[in-house]
Amino acid sequence: MNPKHSQQKVEGRWLEIEEVRVVSDLRIMHSKVADLHQLVQFLKQHHDETAIVKYADQPILTEDIQQVDDIYLWFVKLKEESIALRHSQS
Repeated sequence: MNPKHSQQKVEGRWLEIEEVRVVSDLRIMHSKVADLHQLVQFLKQHHDETAIVKYADQPILTEDIQQVDDIYLWFVKLKEESIALRHSQS
């Protein structure tokens, strides 16, 4: 990205191509997170957790859990950075 734009507000200027890519990727991520949440809610409403564990392919379920843990930790890091940024701007 253009370093001079990284500090400027986006209002009143065109986005650089890298900024457009970030926004696009974030929109895709938001959609996929919403899809995952909806699917998990469906599973929770229609299937007993014991049955899910019993019938799951355990290595794949373990991998899924690890991936979701990794995502969660990344979101926590983003949240902490957001809080720190807001405090530094106060």
